[in-house]
Amino acid sequence: MWYLIPGLGADERVFRRLRLQAPSRVLQWLPPQTPTEPLAHYAARLAEAVPAGQPCWVVGVSFGGLLAQEIGRLRPLARVVLISSLGSPTDLPLLLRLAGATGLHRLVPFGLLGRLPRLAQWFFGARDGCEFRLLRQILRDTDPGFARWATAQLLAWRGPGLPAVVRLHGSRDHLLPAGSAPVDFKLAGAGHFLIVSHAAQVSRILNELAQP
Repeated sequence: MWYLIPGLGADERVFRRLRLQAPSRVLQWLPPQTPTEPLAHYAARLAEAVPAGQPCWVVGVSFGGLLAQEIGRLRPLARVVLISSLGSPTDLPLLLRLAGATGLHRLVPFGLLGRLPRLAQWFFGARDGCEFRLLRQILRDTDPGFARWATAQLLAWRGPGLPAVVRLHGSRDHLLPAGSAPVDFKLAGAGHFLIVSHAAQVSRILNELAQP
């Protein structure tokens, strides 16, 4: 069984191109209980959808990878896959670390990338018109309150990174570069949006991982 967690503000649309050979379920985002709900507390609520005694795979994309690792701590039978995500807090780019330390991120209007579509396309690595339209729609649909909470949690995450995860990362990820943590599958030419742009390669890798 695959449990899939999308990135910040995204939903099941980013997984539509995957072709997995086992049943899958997309974990839907829950509203934060408070503007400062800790990530571990939020992950415990999200983990209620993952049976404790069930061997499974939990796949987290981007910010969803942090949740996948926190769920992995709560579900020892789950194996965790990170796609375009942080393997450890030290993988967070220096500029984002500075933004978190200084509170600069609070001054940036949420939805900015949605108003600068071509900049968003470069950051995410959407390659063609179809991918770009999907990205633009996701950015438009992102709830500002959830985005503020998730961004604060991303910048404040101290991990530690979960050992024995499997990482897939694009070689041209401008938003969250791979960092120093080991990458098991580096997809040449892929950007942050590789879950969509390189769905065939991702599907093949995931299906091979799940082979007994």
